[in-house]
Amino acid sequence: MSIHSKDNARILVVRLGAMGDVLHALPAVASLKHSFRGARLSWLVKPQWAPLLEGNPFVDRLVLLRRDFPGGLYRTWRDLRAEGYDFAVDFQGLLQSAIWASAAHPERIFGFHSSQLRERAAGIFYSARTLADAAHVVDRNLQLAAAAGATSELHTFPLPPGSPEGQLPERDFVLASPLAGWRSKQWPLEHYAALATRLRSELGVPLVLNTPPGAAFSQVPDGMPHCSTLAGLIHATRRATAVVGVDSGPLHLAAALGKPGVAIFGPTDPARNGPYGGTLRVLRSPGAVTTYQRGSQIDESMRLVAPGDVFDALRTSLRCLV
Repeated sequence: MSIHSKDNARILVVRLGAMGDVLHALPAVASLKHSFRGARLSWLVKPQWAPLLEGNPFVDRLVLLRRDFPGGLYRTWRDLRAEGYDFAVDFQGLLQSAIWASAAHPERIFGFHSSQLRERAAGIFYSARTLADAAHVVDRNLQLAAAAGATSELHTFPLPPGSPEGQLPERDFVLASPLAGWRSKQWPLEHYAALATRLRSELGVPLVLNTPPGAAFSQVPDGMPHCSTLAGLIHATRRATAVVGVDSGPLHLAAALGKPGVAIFGPTDPARNGPYGGTLRVLRSPGAVTTYQRGSQIDESMRLVAPGDVFDALRTSLRCLV
């Protein structure tokens, strides 16, 4: 019997991380769950990203990839094998994710075409390979879900409320998360400092700088530090009047929540990895070259996005909210 006609299907989704990638998979996973009547959908994810899926109405079961204690990987394997999946969908496309999808022993595994995988060897484990032609990662994931049998396309990002952590302004504020997985995608801290000064002096709006535990930005004297876990970041993003972001998880969280603001891009392509949904304005130097190189230094194209241009775009966003 074709999986497209199965009721009560057992579906495994594999998207281990990272933050932005988990967010980009949410609509595709919602589409899968909505399309299969009575389906039970499990999501294999790394523990640090599980808070993003808390209370998700389209996910019945979280399976955590445990490496933090002896026997953790064996427990993960045992949890996967206990379910008896009809099919798995690997949205990650790495050898690691493909191996875990296979370890669950589903009847079929769906993944992207080998030409679109970061690690081509992952394709060996797939029963069916989808050559996605959409530009943005969210839409590519939706195409993979459709190939696996999703007949409904939901553009929804169900996210938890988060929880208050640290101090936040009682009134309007702009939220920024300066860090990124690759330093080449970061915006210089001196630019944040200049932006914070203008926001406070000209608009009376503070710039809040969110950091994970242990990080600090003393180079931004007019900025307000906010140290939090992922749950605190979600809460702060919901509270923010507008955001400033780079190509990293916090920016994609803001886009998923429909927040206005500015997205600063350089070596990565905003058509593929930009904020989804159109509420954030993308600023990118005209001479920026798309490389996806994980550089250890800030890319020059990021430095060329001037604080004044970001301020002007933010001021427009803030005025539209009045």
